Amino acid sequence: MHLMAYDYYQDKSTDQYGLSRTLSLIKAARAESANSLLFDNGDLLQGNPLGDYVAKIDPLKDGDTHPAFKVMNQMGYDAANIGNHEFNYGLPFLKRSLAGANFPYVNANIYVDNKDKDSDRAQHAFTPYVLLDRKLVDAQGQSHSIKVGVIGFAPPQVMLWDKSNLEGKVIARDVVETAKKYVPIMRAQGAQLVIAIPHAGFEKGPVAQFSENAVAPLTEVAGVDAVLFGHAHAEFPSPAFAGHPKVDLERGTINGVPSVMPGRWGDHLGVIDLTLDATDGAWKVVSSKASIRPIFDRVARKSLAGADPMVERLIGDVHARTLEYVRSKVAFGSAPIYSYFAQVSDDPSVQIVANAQLAYVRRAMQGTEYEKYPVLSAAAPFKTGGRQGWDYYTDIPAGPIAIKNVADLYVYPNTLKAMLLTGAEVQEWLEMSAGQFNQIDPKGAPQQALLSENFRSYNFDTLDGVTYEFDLSQPAKYSEVGALKAPDSQRVKNLRYQGKPIGKDDRFIVATNNYRAFGGGNFPGLNASKVVMEAPDENRQVLVEYLRMMDTLSANKQVNPTADGNWRISPVPGVRMTFLSASAAIRYLPAHTQIRLVKDNGDGSALYQIGE
Repeated sequence: MHLMAYDYYQDKSTDQYGLSRTLSLIKAARAESANSLLFDNGDLLQGNPLGDYVAKIDPLKDGDTHPAFKVMNQMGYDAANIGNHEFNYGLPFLKRSLAGANFPYVNANIYVDNKDKDSDRAQHAFTPYVLLDRKLVDAQGQSHSIKVGVIGFAPPQVMLWDKSNLEGKVIARDVVETAKKYVPIMRAQGAQLVIAIPHAGFEKGPVAQFSENAVAPLTEVAGVDAVLFGHAHAEFPSPAFAGHPKVDLERGTINGVPSVMPGRWGDHLGVIDLTLDATDGAWKVVSSKASIRPIFDRVARKSLAGADPMVERLIGDVHARTLEYVRSKVAFGSAPIYSYFAQVSDDPSVQIVANAQLAYVRRAMQGTEYEKYPVLSAAAPFKTGGRQGWDYYTDIPAGPIAIKNVADLYVYPNTLKAMLLTGAEVQEWLEMSAGQFNQIDPKGAPQQALLSENFRSYNFDTLDGVTYEFDLSQPAKYSEVGALKAPDSQRVKNLRYQGKPIGKDDRFIVATNNYRAFGGGNFPGLNASKVVMEAPDENRQVLVEYLRMMDTLSANKQVNPTADGNWRISPVPGVRMTFLSASAAIRYLPAHTQIRLVKDNGDGSALYQIGE
């Protein structure tokens, strides 16, 4: 939903993302060739307050055209795929939205959950693929007909991530097995060119069945001519994939198939150039090149694509209403809330979310059989720079807290859940989180990198209600995808509740979100069987109501978001543990005596250290 080049959280225009700027690149690319097709990979309808406004605040009505399609219908899209975030607002909203698109949507691996779901008569929940009849103009100006097949896929994990929206309504099948079934059918029905659009990332090594990131084996399916992928918010082709097998970065191919992943939020346009030949009577790809085109030069810090005025002309009215909504006041904060150091120290942006969840679940447990158990709260930092850029942090000054700030603190439309867990399971939850850190060698270099680049910050859950510390001289027990790596390792030390060591058989209620409770992130032992409360409320709304309550109850009508310091990283004598964050964080260093500035890099980032 980054249609406008606008940051709703900071309430200002941006030149670093937005479809209005990508549109300038699309027009330029189309001017280069007489033949072009335009596709979208998905995760379109959710992602910022504009998406929430259309889904929740002033909900889309039957017969209305969603703002995304008001824009895209004018851009001449040929087809689009359904991503996992399309399901966040439920199937009725999704289908009501898609009805406004004047181009086809495809998804082949989501089926209706009925008595035929496991048989050959299984019914697709969406159109699995389309065959597009198009005209090509050759180098001599002659016109030719071609039939282009387009097939789409969503991650099978949507059944976990959006369990409450999808369970009993649809099922998901494996991406690669689905492709192996339907690509030959598309070819038999006359497809002369097959474009696969998986909403999936690209991983090294073996890819298991039902993988979330199935791009590598998908490129090995016979008959696929090009792959347009996404989901991981990464950029392909780029040097980040230099170590992946069967990759040609110069040509932009995986297993010889031209493939492209253009970042996120419209910050790049993915372009695949195909040279086609039909001299033997059948179209075939004789050469190809895939590349990505940025809208912003990160090194020179300058825009490469102006905002096309068409987008604001089409949706300026709903954009204005969204701004009015997000600027409405919720509470008043007595201290700033920021996430610059959320991965290395207890943090106000995570603390305030954890506090809100804790208060909600404690109330919900009253009068139930679970009232006797202590309540903990799990929360993770969402905005931590990195692959999203050095401006991607929460930074809310002391003063009025508005809806836009709440959306900044909790960027996903998750719903609140509570789980009943043992002390041993709580320990393992934190051991999985500890995989965010590299192992620090006490006898190694005097300066060592602290954070693993492969670990997603939204999987770095911290638990409030207990105290603990991380001993990083030990290896990570779990990999970033939850695989057991070092069974005997224990990074989480001194885990205590109210000052007393936690026993493995002690029991706790833990507040979290639907993504984590239903298996998101592959945390050990966390699944739907442990859920004892499924709140109808979104975590964001829980936060709004908590802020309003605290603002009302506090003597000075202010909310104090300051972190309580319940966890820390243990020092490693003789080693400076370094990490990158935004240079904008420098002004907050006086409040973090354990963190020091090493170097301002001059590109919006800075290097910091913990330790000697």
